[in-house]
Amino acid sequence: MKTILIAGGTGFIGQTLEDFFSKKGYTVKILSRNPKRENEILWNAKTIENSWISHLENLDVLINLTGKTINCRFTDANKKAIKESRIIATELLGQAIDTCQNPPKLWMNSSTTSIYKEAFTEERTEDSTTFGNDFEAEVATVWEKAFYKTVNPKTRKIILRTSIVFGNSDGAFVPLKKLTQFGLGGKQGNGKQMVSWIHETDFARAVDFLIQNKEAVGPFNLCVPKPTDNATMMQDFRKAMHVTIGIPSPKFMLQIGALFMQTEPELILNSRNVIPKKLLESGFIFQFSTITSAVKNLID
Repeated sequence: MKTILIAGGTGFIGQTLEDFFSKKGYTVKILSRNPKRENEILWNAKTIENSWISHLENLDVLINLTGKTINCRFTDANKKAIKESRIIATELLGQAIDTCQNPPKLWMNSSTTSIYKEAFTEERTEDSTTFGNDFEAEVATVWEKAFYKTVNPKTRKIILRTSIVFGNSDGAFVPLKKLTQFGLGGKQGNGKQMVSWIHETDFARAVDFLIQNKEAVGPFNLCVPKPTDNATMMQDFRKAMHVTIGIPSPKFMLQIGALFMQTEPELILNSRNVIPKKLLESGFIFQFSTITSAVKNLID
């Protein structure tokens, strides 16, 4: 029986992984600032404490998801909190691993496909060295730099560059489903921006696949093989949900709506044309590679 420790695992992504691996018979523990369950361990994500470092000894897999949500207004205070929460926690885990007699066999650290520069026609892969210059890309860059700050010679290291994860309980799927239900599921902005995404099941399966593949190291893009443009994505949502009306949302409407929802329109308007080259070359097979199949699965 293998043990997985998820830092910052109480959110949507963490719970997706916990559910998946628990059903496979893994022991799953969570590092949390506010532990409520037996498998949750207290940590403040800022200081080294023996109470949680002891759980790194002889650990099979450490997965770090810690960080303030990026789904907020990009005020100076929020920008600082977003970056610092990721940098400090990641550097802390790297230092803690180096204190272990028998460190974790594998450390997987979250990142994002938003690290790449916007693209409409050119596909971004792990080989791409063209990174963006917007705030999302800046966050991803400093996050990955913190991950590699410590060498951790006895631990295999993987970066999970994750795209939008579609799941029933949270994430982008829930608001998109509601917009479609209310007849507001038309294109957003000009609808030409590319969207890279992944079904929650395939996300967990990909993480499991990389755990089992002992040769896997470095960054991996976690997204479907064929991104779609926003207009087509929303059309597929409407078809899968049998909704005929889809009123579009022009850019100015998204800007107003984002203000009320305390988020940023760029999260919807930026074009992310990313493919999982390394994952496909390693032999991973997706269960849900189209919007239609993903939406049907999540609404049934």
